[in-house]
Amino acid sequence: MDGILLSLFKYKAWANAEMHAALEKFDAQQYPDKFLAMLQILDHAHVVDRIFMGHLNGTDTSSFVTTNSEIRPGLVELRERVRLTDNWYLDFVSVISPQRLKLRSQFTFTDGDKGSMSCEEMLLHVITHAGYHRGSVGQLMEDTGMDSPPDSLTKFLHRQEPERRLRG
Repeated sequence: MDGILLSLFKYKAWANAEMHAALEKFDAQQYPDKFLAMLQILDHAHVVDRIFMGHLNGTDTSSFVTTNSEIRPGLVELRERVRLTDNWYLDFVSVISPQRLKLRSQFTFTDGDKGSMSCEEMLLHVITHAGYHRGSVGQLMEDTGMDSPPDSLTKFLHRQEPERRLRG
């Protein structure tokens, strides 16, 4: 499938990579509490990505008892986990059929509540949830005087296809 979902997941992978690259430059020694908070937020977003990966795969997600890792990974490990997960989503949406997008699945949230969403709804949740949390991390960065990385679909599209700027 070549469409908006593939474009959105390419954007998500790019925005995640930009965020991790920015965090490599963050002064964690000067702002240790903020750095740990940022890692926790990004870890949470990643765990939710993994939970919904399980829902989309139809695999057991009962091992996820919270939406955070039991042991918070460091930046290097988190970056690699996110990269692998982003690649899984890119592969998944690149071959998904329109019929599969409409297929509804029942699942249980980590708090024990039941849920039911279409595949398309789950994919859109993964996109919007991650963006929300990258925004929170960006705000924490800006609170310390550091610029947050670019995180907009327009920026992504124009960097991927610079000729779009010429046609504007």
